[in-house]
Amino acid sequence: MARSRGHHRISRRTKIATGALGLAAAVGALVVVTTAGGSSGDASADPANKAFFVDITKVKPNVKKPRQQGNASRGTFTVDCGLNENKHFNPDNFIAAPGVKNGAQHLHDYVGNLSTNADSNNKSLAKAGTTCKNGDKSAYFWPVIRIDTGDEEKAKQENPPADQQKQKRDQQAADAKQDKQQPQVDCPDVASKLPGEVPDDAQQPIEDALKKVDEVTDAANKKLPNAKNVDQEVLGPLTEQRKQELDKISQSLMKIGQQPTDFGQLAPCKVKQPNGAGGQDNGGQNNNKPEPGTDTKPQQGENNNNELEGNDGVIQEPIRAQLTFVGNETGKVTAMPKFLRVLYGDAKESQNGPKNAKDSWTCEGFEDKVIMNKYPICPNGKNVKRIHEFPSCWDGKNIDSTNHRDHIVFPDENGKCKQGFKAVPRLTVTLTYKIPHDIQVKGQYKVDAFPFEAHNPLSDHDDFANVMSQCIMNRVVNCINKGKRCSE
Repeated sequence: MARSRGHHRISRRTKIATGALGLAAAVGALVVVTTAGGSSGDASADPANKAFFVDITKVKPNVKKPRQQGNASRGTFTVDCGLNENKHFNPDNFIAAPGVKNGAQHLHDYVGNLSTNADSNNKSLAKAGTTCKNGDKSAYFWPVIRIDTGDEEKAKQENPPADQQKQKRDQQAADAKQDKQQPQVDCPDVASKLPGEVPDDAQQPIEDALKKVDEVTDAANKKLPNAKNVDQEVLGPLTEQRKQELDKISQSLMKIGQQPTDFGQLAPCKVKQPNGAGGQDNGGQNNNKPEPGTDTKPQQGENNNNELEGNDGVIQEPIRAQLTFVGNETGKVTAMPKFLRVLYGDAKESQNGPKNAKDSWTCEGFEDKVIMNKYPICPNGKNVKRIHEFPSCWDGKNIDSTNHRDHIVFPDENGKCKQGFKAVPRLTVTLTYKIPHDIQVKGQYKVDAFPFEAHNPLSDHDDFANVMSQCIMNRVVNCINKGKRCSE
């Protein structure tokens, strides 16, 4: 099953036949066939092991949800960012492997931020466009699903050629590197300091003020590179402009009887010099190092069919991609800080163990009954679903951490955050795929993964970087805390 890096593989049908013999020799076992990474070629583990597929109707109900308490935040906020219709794919991960080309070694589906790649940083993300209808510039990305029947010619025709995006991605990477080398304005986050629930009478004036805060901060960032006297030309005017808007927020809250709060202390900003930290840190740590154990050497990228080592077949576009932020079962939520990084699941489960891995797989009609760590075989006519519920207890300070996990963790089984952590809106990504029933039964669909994971469904994962404006995040929090159902 060996193949040479960067070259077309030997017959896929030969590989599948060879893989079938291996499976037959290991009854009931989860077979992972790999070869130490040598230059002569690596073994591949496609198609997915048949033992990874389970008839969902034969699985006992296992979904247990915390009971909502009296002060629970019961609302939801759904953002429409499309289905990656513009075919934004790459094998990068700027959170877990920043600056590492093909650091994921598998292909990611992206919605939201249009610039996301290995070299993305806060400044490049903030400057980019978005697929989200409400202007949310956050980055949402997960590994693609493929159907792998051994028909290479079909895959060639249906997968978008990777070289169509290469020039665009190279330019984005160059722009991101340039942004990273420039100083930038670093201002305290405002939305996360607002009360958890703003009365309706104060909502619009506060939202207008937050929008203006974003605008003047962005304008200062654009002015910064050419400023001769930073204090006089940039920081002084910016502090005054921010103070004016923050005073409006204080006044709006006082008018409706809220306890007076001096938001003016959030007005002063500083200049963050380029130091490899990736941008604003919002008063805490913004780690910009690959997660422990990451191979930081540039990896071989996609071939011209968007295929990588061990990851081939026809990429499946979800028929629905629902991005919904929900509340906390024990109390109100506070705003996420801008540029917060959050990971779901573990792409290296076989190496790291089950600690951070999550069960993600289910079928239509089974969402509240069964969530599995295997690929589901659904009843005929039912679609395959992946449900990713992110951690939602933030330490109140850092937007990142050394392992990209310690700064935001999961609540306990009752939904309560541990001491010192604050509940923030919990992102739930629900992806629905129309996988033909015969493909499910034959075990011919799979998630892209690191080669050593051999398409293990327990390696499914998801990534999120919050690049919402202050006013959008404020709407998210208020919608959730007031128990509303909002969609933008």
